[in-house]
Amino acid sequence: MLSFKTILFATDFSPASDVAFSVASALACDYKSRVIVMHVIEPVRMGFAEFNSYVGPEEDRDAAMKTLRAIKAPSPSITLEYRLIEGDPAGVIVNVAAETKADLIVMGTHGRTGFTRFIMGSVAEEVLREAPCPVLTVRGAVSVKIVEPADHAEAVAI
Repeated sequence: MLSFKTILFATDFSPASDVAFSVASALACDYKSRVIVMHVIEPVRMGFAEFNSYVGPEEDRDAAMKTLRAIKAPSPSITLEYRLIEGDPAGVIVNVAAETKADLIVMGTHGRTGFTRFIMGSVAEEVLREAPCPVLTVRGAVSVKIVEPADHAEAVAI
C-alpha cells in the first residue's frame, strides 16, 4: 500500500496551483500526511552571449511570503509547513523533495504546448524527469471536497 507521510506542494500562485492544492489537501486527509507548501522565487538574469549576470529576484520576497502563508489547510487535521526559496524552480523543488524525503510532489500545470512551451519551458516536466518520488500534476478544474467524520479519526476525500 502507498504511504504518503510527506506531500510537497509546489505553487506558483496560479489558478492551476489552487486546484492542485485542493488535491494535495484531500490526499493529506486520506493519508494523514503533512504538507510542505513551497514557492520558488526565480531570479531574473540578464542574458548576454558570453555570460549571464544576476540581477535579483523580480518577485518581492515579503509579498510572496504573505501570499504563501495565506494558503490555509481546509481541515484542522492537515499540518502545513511553509517554504519560500530563491532559485531555479524545478531544481529547487527536486532538491526540497529529496531533502525532506517527500513521498509525493503535487503541482499544477498550465498545459502549455508548442512555441510557448519551447520558449517558457515546463517546470512540471523537468520535475517529473528528476524527482526522487512520484509526481502528481494537476491541470484544469477538479472538484474536491474534503469530508471528515465528527471524531476526526478517519478523514476521506470525495
